[in-house]
Amino acid sequence: MIALALTNARRAIVDRKGVTAAEYAVLATGIVAAVAAGILVLKPLLEAKLGGLVS
Repeated sequence: MIALALTNARRAIVDRKGVTAAEYAVLATGIVAAVAAGILVLKPLLEAKLGGLVS
């Protein structure tokens, strides 16, 4: 019983696939938030510069 618990603990320490996926998810969320913030900040400037081209 103890040997099985130790074996499972070793596997959990070595297996980092779930942790890596979570790290990528956090990184992707940060990138999406940065892009969205950039669009919101630049939107008025782009509308002012490009507004004359449309009409």
